[in-house]
Amino acid sequence: MQNMNHQIDMDISVVVPLYNKEEFIGRAIRSIVLQTYQPREIIVVDDGSTDKSVNVVKSLNVSNLRLVHQINQGVSSARNNGIHEARYSWVAFLDSDDEWMPDFLSTVKRLHESFPQQDLYASAYYMGDYSGGKRKIGLKGIMFNGNEGILSNYFNVAALSEPPVCSSTVCIRKQALVDLGGFPLNIKSGEDLLTWARLAAKLPPAYSTVPLAVFWQEKAHTYDDRPNRVPEAMDPVGKALLELKKTNGTIPFIDNYISRWHKMRASVFLRLDMRLSAFKECVIGIYYRPKNLRLYIYILMSLMPNRIVMSLFKRFAGKVSDD
Repeated sequence: MQNMNHQIDMDISVVVPLYNKEEFIGRAIRSIVLQTYQPREIIVVDDGSTDKSVNVVKSLNVSNLRLVHQINQGVSSARNNGIHEARYSWVAFLDSDDEWMPDFLSTVKRLHESFPQQDLYASAYYMGDYSGGKRKIGLKGIMFNGNEGILSNYFNVAALSEPPVCSSTVCIRKQALVDLGGFPLNIKSGEDLLTWARLAAKLPPAYSTVPLAVFWQEKAHTYDDRPNRVPEAMDPVGKALLELKKTNGTIPFIDNYISRWHKMRASVFLRLDMRLSAFKECVIGIYYRPKNLRLYIYILMSLMPNRIVMSLFKRFAGKVSDD
């Protein structure tokens, strides 16, 4: 880790996209208020909520909080609106049903002091489930020593691990987001993973392996229930990753990451009992990384009864290695 002998100011705008999360938005905002390093402003972008979420936000009376309203257009639009509204050079994101540990922003500031040239700062996190349990995400392939460093092999870590970066553990240089065009609007799922990939392809993130947020999952996003969304047939994320590979020359381990993406799609298709679609995703994933053993296991699972498939997914939840 690079040492710096002086403090660097870091003016941060926090953007919180909000849609019908009256039960959780108070927890999210309180976790911002309790940060040991405070942001300059909090921007809550209400994406056309129809519950009492907005009333909860107003009742908190946070002095540096601005509430922005838009008609319902989705989370990417809400985040982009927040980027546009942000008055400061750095933008951190927190989903309205997640929460930060008190030292998240102070860790971001320390990473910036140590690695001032980076555009993206991020940390590990806890995966929380609908019953209140939580566990640290599994990380493999980290190359730096200690808890903090440059994730120079981002795509390999992302291929071997659970996603090392999530939408509630990032702080990004605003200009980098503007140059990127913000979050893609034509993608229903995976738009955040694609955004981190596009940023990491230009400049790898500075990273802390200490979990500094809780990513709370709904039941449909765990292995205790069937997914509530069918993967997009045209796979815009997969196509965008291939375009990223094509236009950016040699990106270390990008093929591994593409294989990982198709493994994720195969997993959802399997849990939805869509066997043929799962098989096709496995074949694509194996093409980009023939040694991705999990995909061969998925092919075998596609021959099993659905109750056994669901039992296996639940049993091995969090076992992410593709070695």
